[in-house]
Amino acid sequence: MAHLGEVFIVDDDAAVRDALSLVLSLEGYHVRGFSDGAAFLSVARAHVPSCVVLDVHMPGRSGLDILKELEADRYPAPIFIISGQGDIPMAVDAIRHGALDFIEKPFDADTVLERVRDAIAAHGRRASAEPGDLLTAHFPGHDLLTPREREVLVQIASGASNKEAGRTLGISPRTIEVHRARIMEKLGAKNAADLVRIVLKDMRD
Repeated sequence: MAHLGEVFIVDDDAAVRDALSLVLSLEGYHVRGFSDGAAFLSVARAHVPSCVVLDVHMPGRSGLDILKELEADRYPAPIFIISGQGDIPMAVDAIRHGALDFIEKPFDADTVLERVRDAIAAHGRRASAEPGDLLTAHFPGHDLLTPREREVLVQIASGASNKEAGRTLGISPRTIEVHRARIMEKLGAKNAADLVRIVLKDMRD
C-alpha cells in the first residue's frame, strides 16, 4: 500500500486516538497519536506532518492554546479541530487562529478520513498552483488578511458559492462563511458584491 502521508492525532481520549488511527492507517496514512499538547508541540515544531487532527478540550493546554503556541496561521500543514456542538464558538475562534476547519462531534471515523483526504489534496493543489492575482495583489487591507482568508477571497471574487469554495479549499461551507464575514469586516465591505468591487477597483487603480 502506498504511503499517503503522516497524520498527527492529538486527543487525551485513547479510544478516539485508537479509532482514528486504525481507519487512517488502513487507508495508507502513517499515524502518530499524542495524548497531550506538550508532547505534540515538541514534535510538530521539528517535524511537519501532512495533517493534524486536534481535540479542542484537553487537560492543561486546550486545542486553542496549542494553536496559538504553534502559530497555526503560519503552520505549513492543515489542522482540524474536533469540537462538540457546544464548542462551536470556540471552534470559530480556532479557525481565526489558524485551524483549517472543525470536525463536529459526534463523528464517524469515515467522515474524518474523508475530511483529512480532501484537506491534504487541497493543500497539495495550493502548494503547486500558480498564485492568483488576488493572492499577490497589494490592495488596501491586503496585509490584514491571513493567507487562508486571501484564498477564500479568490474564491469569492470568482463567484464561487460557499459550497464550491469549500470543495476547492477542502473545508466546510460553514467555515467559508466564517472567513467571508472576517474578510468583509477587515475590508469594510457591506456584502459580497461590495467586497468584489472594493478589491477589483483597488487592483485596477
